Amino acid sequence: LGLVRGMTKAGDLTVLMISHKFHEVTAFADDITVLRKGRLTGTGKVSELSHKQMAAMMVGDQPIAALDSRAPVPVGARQILTVKALKAPDRTGLKTINIGELDVKSGEIVGVAGISGNGQKEFLEVLAGQRTRDAGDVLVKGSPYGASRAEARTLNVRFIPEEPLRNACAPRMTVAENMAFRTFDLNEAGKPISWIRMSAIRDYATRLVEQFKVKTASLASPISSLSGGNVQRAVLARELTGEVDLLIVSNPCFGLDFSAVAEIRARMRARNAGAAVLLMSEDLDELLELSDRIFVMSDGALVYETPIAQASVQTIGEHMAGHH
Repeated sequence: LGLVRGMTKAGDLTVLMISHKFHEVTAFADDITVLRKGRLTGTGKVSELSHKQMAAMMVGDQPIAALDSRAPVPVGARQILTVKALKAPDRTGLKTINIGELDVKSGEIVGVAGISGNGQKEFLEVLAGQRTRDAGDVLVKGSPYGASRAEARTLNVRFIPEEPLRNACAPRMTVAENMAFRTFDLNEAGKPISWIRMSAIRDYATRLVEQFKVKTASLASPISSLSGGNVQRAVLARELTGEVDLLIVSNPCFGLDFSAVAEIRARMRARNAGAAVLLMSEDLDELLELSDRIFVMSDGALVYETPIAQASVQTIGEHMAGHH
């Protein structure tokens, strides 16, 4: 970028740079144009704008939604998820994800904000057992957690990734089969069985389809034939049914219509009655609506933490953009 900047000063180039990092914008740009959710929200000369003004353009300066209806986290609530000194390689293998300390208590929703590409996916992959960590500890209810199916079942951990059709389903298998992934090898008492009964799988899926209002032509249809909202409902039904002590969620409403978004958020709130929820989302409005505490993740690390009652949209935005 330094070389390119020199060429523009010499009059050899005109450059359009797309960036979400303040330090890049202030170091190399003359003028900025800010887009948020596909709309133009501001323009100006870099030399005349403060970081707070840029942050307001990026994330808005609206007040935090009223908190009256948000039940406080019980005093003395049990710590369900504990992450300490976690290190893991990022997707390039050139950088390290470094999570110093994070905890989530029973009855609490902890949100993690951040612009895409700052290590959120890698962090989630570690928690889901899909990426090996180089160092650090992940504990659930005080027990070491490696995200095996047996550990998830014993400790009542559920995981809802983004793009559920791709990351949480077998697209060519039926709706019923996908909804039974967690229970197909258990009887009604939760004991292992040696013979899988398709009739039991269909009965189980029928109950969940009715309860979660999943719209499908047939339980025998491939789950890939469902709309995005109904795939998400099916995955929510599977993951939220039964005892849940820890729910890890990533961008649960990405790409869904307004009605689906409202319903899914309502179900997450209801399920949070006693569960601990770690919610990662690139939608700051969603985090502000649902979270009790918010962390900001930037360049692979947690760089800021705030209780929702003291949260400032501008401050969160500044940290998201790399101004710490």
